[in-house]
Amino acid sequence: MLGFQPYETFQLLIETGGVDRTNTLLIAACDAYTRRGKPTLPEMEQFETLASRLFPTASPQARTKGAAILGRAEELSPTLEKLVVDNIGEDLISFLETATSLSAQTMLDIIARYDVLACATLATRADLSNVVLAKLFQMNSRKVYRALAANLHIVPRGAYLSALARSAQMDHLVAESLGRRDDFDAALLAPAFFDLSDDHRIKVIQAFADRATPTAPITRTIEQLSVATAELTRALMKLFSENRRPEVTKLLAQITGLDEVRCGQIAHDVTGASLFVILRAFGATAYDGLKVLIHATSHDAERSKALADFATLFGAVSQESMAYLMSAWRGEVNLLELSKPQYQPFTQRSRRTSAAENARPSSNPVVDQAIEALARIGIRRAG
Repeated sequence: MLGFQPYETFQLLIETGGVDRTNTLLIAACDAYTRRGKPTLPEMEQFETLASRLFPTASPQARTKGAAILGRAEELSPTLEKLVVDNIGEDLISFLETATSLSAQTMLDIIARYDVLACATLATRADLSNVVLAKLFQMNSRKVYRALAANLHIVPRGAYLSALARSAQMDHLVAESLGRRDDFDAALLAPAFFDLSDDHRIKVIQAFADRATPTAPITRTIEQLSVATAELTRALMKLFSENRRPEVTKLLAQITGLDEVRCGQIAHDVTGASLFVILRAFGATAYDGLKVLIHATSHDAERSKALADFATLFGAVSQESMAYLMSAWRGEVNLLELSKPQYQPFTQRSRRTSAAENARPSSNPVVDQAIEALARIGIRRAG
């Protein structure tokens, strides 16, 4: 077998040679099997029988070394995988990361141990069956969910979509990983909005473009205040221009029903993303809204590009959708409703289209008008 003495000879050596001889035979046999490359079925079966006798009788150090060598083999049966997993010790994670393939049974056995680090490593693999995935999603572990969220081989739909969306509300790292995915509806990250990076906040808002949303509970309150939208934008522009952000916080708390801590985050959000949601939800136009955002934000060299993006969003997202996003912040809606067909985006933006739009120089007449108007205000004040 495998270019060295047959099984009967190994069996005799095991029985008459003692532990030291068994240790040597185990390591030699594992090395020979690994060097063999892809074994035939009879060779694999014969080695299974031999390894099953050698591993239990060898010393702990020899078992660990033999398992590490065997773990590098091109092909392992479920029986051999179990021998590796049971004996490899601290190198288990490395084995789970690099193994060409793993049987579902081996994965299920590892999950049954509730070894969180090992399970999180399994969650990064591309060869996960639905049964294994279901078991991993049942684990109450942040490490496992972070790995699942970053695994692009897992299609987020059905129960998996719901589980990932719920996890994103509790773990900002899960939310960030999902925000980087093109196959995940960023609108479902609305509850985690304030935990996201700047780019991903914009991505959440963009996910509401050109789509219908269920009626938001906050809509009636907004309708009562919408007649004063012009006064609201003027008040916000004045407060931001004078850097009176604590007063902005109190004003936002009064009109939105959000707690003051959240309103403080919005008032001090120099990206303008969260403030945009408020402005659009209350019906602000691009012209009036940009005048507020110019005073509230700090974009330095990218100022014009950021304002151009907001100008586009004022036209692309509806007042109703931003009211719905606000209600998500208040915990009043079930965001999974957005996965229903009637609430899907009307048009699907391709990566190529998005890249092309991002590559174009940003020039928007609404932005230019707002900047010119504010420049005139500044000149008059300086005079």
